[in-house]
Amino acid sequence: MPSDAPLITRRPEHAAAPAPASASAPAPAYAYASHRKIHPKAVRGRYRRLKTVLGAVLLALFALLPWLRWDRGPDAPDQAVLFDLDGQRFYMFAVQLWPQQVYYITGIMIIASIGLFLATAVGGRVWCGFTCPQTVWTDLFVWVERQVEGDRGARIRLDQHPWTANWLAKKAVKHTAWLAIAFVTGFLGIAYLTDAPTLAADLLRFDASALAVGSILFMTACTYLMAGFMREQMCFYVCPWPRIQAAMLDEESLVVTYQDWRGEGRAPLRKNEGWDTRRHQGLGDCIDCGQCVHVCPTGIDIRDGIQMECIGCGLCVDACNDVMARIGQPGDLIRFDTLTAQAAKAANTTQAAKAAVALPRYRLLRPRTIVYGLMLVVVGGAMAIALAFKPSNDIAVLRDRAPLFVMLSDGRIQNAYTIKIANMSLTGRHYRLTLSGLPQASLSLSGEGGELNELALSARANAVDTYRIQVRVPQAALSAPSTPLTLTLTPDALSGPAGEPVRHDSVFLAP
Repeated sequence: MPSDAPLITRRPEHAAAPAPASASAPAPAYAYASHRKIHPKAVRGRYRRLKTVLGAVLLALFALLPWLRWDRGPDAPDQAVLFDLDGQRFYMFAVQLWPQQVYYITGIMIIASIGLFLATAVGGRVWCGFTCPQTVWTDLFVWVERQVEGDRGARIRLDQHPWTANWLAKKAVKHTAWLAIAFVTGFLGIAYLTDAPTLAADLLRFDASALAVGSILFMTACTYLMAGFMREQMCFYVCPWPRIQAAMLDEESLVVTYQDWRGEGRAPLRKNEGWDTRRHQGLGDCIDCGQCVHVCPTGIDIRDGIQMECIGCGLCVDACNDVMARIGQPGDLIRFDTLTAQAAKAANTTQAAKAAVALPRYRLLRPRTIVYGLMLVVVGGAMAIALAFKPSNDIAVLRDRAPLFVMLSDGRIQNAYTIKIANMSLTGRHYRLTLSGLPQASLSLSGEGGELNELALSARANAVDTYRIQVRVPQAALSAPSTPLTLTLTPDALSGPAGEPVRHDSVFLAP
């Protein structure tokens, strides 16, 4: 086929056949192409072992974290990691976050983003290839598929085979195992939002709420579809990272590369063919076995160059090294390498010179990684300091707007305020509420008699308690219709660890 011939893709079966074209007219091209199912082949090697170990560790952490206990006191949940949506609290071991402290979550997301940028600048798409949840769960589902249906060739033959009792049995076992894994995943995902043992007991007694059951089934369906069927399509069409990760790479980033100077021209290795004969014919080390394509979870051919679909898992490296070892050739025909090293090899004219060239030393410290590293240290340090000095008390003040003020019979002006005290500690606390900025002002608690210079208030552990107070000031002491004031809430050291006073500014209105 000529190199400039249009790309012809599969036409939908329901589409009408195109009208015959004249001999001079170009062949039509169709934008639609049906999905081609990928059957990754099993492979052994260091990157396969690394993927297996990391996947097992990540799955174990995901499964075990909801069951870990953390003693926070008698009135607080004891789940170590809990995103309590009903109580509007986030618990992560010793750290407790309230809704108004959402900026901590923002800081964690910024740290995660910078860490992803740094990892990409250092090792390409190592996140996608080894630790992305889509990769980890897909790897697990493919492993189950391989155990039930066999390796790549057996799975292809089974998919092409007509329905039989054996076919139905294998498919039923596979999908049952997939659904079981998906259901456990859905349960564990919801277990981070409520107490895990209680949720498990409710499910076993068929007493769980409709919301909990619906949420678990929704996550089950998402896991089953994305890890069992969509797989690489999530990376191709849904995930935005492949389209922006190129901006994070530079010439010193480690990416999966094919040593074309050594492998081309590629041709099958014939029986009893010597390597001297291949060299004389201009053939390279690549014997065009296709193993690098067969093991690829996204089904690409790395020999075509760096591609957006490559997730950087290194399985093609393991497959190629295994083939090279069998035919008695050096490994690393496919390897993790930098564009700088590739350019240094390409600058030489002969294959021997390319193989013997002294490659540039890999530079981990370079402007891009230094900037990302400094950003990570600065943001991480700021987060650590903020968490260390996180306040355990907060106060919100809302002044009544109807009426704006009340003139008492003795000539004084009264404003009413609603005080909300957030006690973020795990023990009940007592406080002193004082007022500054208004001379001759007095405080009183709604529903109680007497006027004082300060009020004694309390708040339950890990809760918000509300009070209504009145502030009264002689009209002669006011010089303007609006006077700033400050309410200060001071924790009582006898009721718990001493905390910093919390202040809130408001105004006092008068005629």
